[in-house]
Amino acid sequence: MSPRIVVPVVLLTLLAMLHAQLWQGRGSIPYVQEMRQKIAVQKEANAKALAENQRLLSEIKDLKEGLDMVEEKARSELGMVKQGEIFVQYTPR
Repeated sequence: MSPRIVVPVVLLTLLAMLHAQLWQGRGSIPYVQEMRQKIAVQKEANAKALAENQRLLSEIKDLKEGLDMVEEKARSELGMVKQGEIFVQYTPR
């Protein structure tokens, strides 16, 4: 084969391999789009977890600092009342 034919064939082969890698390989366009979507989902999950962590840290801080939060939890979750208080429940019709 003459060099005039070999060089274009080699270059076209390399071009075809690079093109195949672009569409089917690890760094392909569909792969990158899938990874971007997974990253977006993970970032959303991280944001939700961070918000929940902040809420829990705030609740822990309130529980450590004062009895107001403890009293509020006892009243709302356990239905407890202070000594001398009368519990009245109102049910709308």
